[in-house]
Amino acid sequence: MSWAIAEDFVQQLAGRLTPELAALLAAIDAEIGPQPDPTLLPPAQGRALSERLNRRWNTDLPTMATVNEVIVPTDPILGSAECHMQILVPPHPGEGAILFIHGGGFAFCGPKTHERCTRLLAHESNLPLLVPDYRLAPEHPFPAGLRDVVACLRLAFDMTSSTGTPRGPLLIAGDSAGANLALAAMLHEHGAGRKLPDGALLFYGVYGADFETPSYRRFRDGPGLTTAKMQRYWDWYLPDAPARNNPLASPVHADEEALRALPPLHLMAAEIDPLLSDTLALAARLQTARRQDHVHLVRGVTHGFLQMTIALEEARKALKTAAWAARTMARPG
Repeated sequence: MSWAIAEDFVQQLAGRLTPELAALLAAIDAEIGPQPDPTLLPPAQGRALSERLNRRWNTDLPTMATVNEVIVPTDPILGSAECHMQILVPPHPGEGAILFIHGGGFAFCGPKTHERCTRLLAHESNLPLLVPDYRLAPEHPFPAGLRDVVACLRLAFDMTSSTGTPRGPLLIAGDSAGANLALAAMLHEHGAGRKLPDGALLFYGVYGADFETPSYRRFRDGPGLTTAKMQRYWDWYLPDAPARNNPLASPVHADEEALRALPPLHLMAAEIDPLLSDTLALAARLQTARRQDHVHLVRGVTHGFLQMTIALEEARKALKTAAWAARTMARPG
């Protein structure tokens, strides 16, 4: 099908949860009841709540050959800060690695909230994952987190077998705000004339700040992510609304030449998600640039469903598909 964004496409979606996800969400609601909106709390309290709610998804962790951490030093010229980066090496790693940028609205989450998801992706792809703990908004608004991600990307190109990540193809990945930062980091490095990764896995990303897209209107009240929450995340990340048109903040606005220069992309979107139109709009821009990127729309699921691999088959299937894409991108020649 054509991925050109269209009002009728989003409106014609069924917009119904899979039976498995509907039952899962109902069970959680019965167990813990209504919870505060983290974006309406002070940032530290919102983070603590987000971390607590994510604990259920991070049990029965897949075994790694090694779990290490490196410190990415401050780069005064780039403007990045010291950043801790977790290194997850699966039992039988191939050459290369995936730099995974976690989501959380630019303000929440970290390597621990995404650990089962990242470990499973490492297992399925047979590639080590590098997961940075970049600076978060609103204390550190745009472009602080982006600069940290760029510094981690540059270091990742220099990783050696001494850290368990043998030299080889380097991919970048991210979910939600992490997909934004992963794509923006590639655009940043293209503009700087530096080397780009060999491919990218971008999961239900936020690529712009237009809150009147078809999916923002259709799914404005969730379930899960809402339009109001995304507006507050943007207010924390980049309060100056006109500045959000900067392609390093809203990558959908990148020029055609920069888009053509990107490596192969695997774009995954969730059907029941205010951000669905962001992926469709980016896919349309990439088509206009005469690219052939893979778009994977997962039906009947909400934003953030990849966190649910412990309980949701659709999440496990989507990660298998992404791992296949990663292995294809990392294949020599």
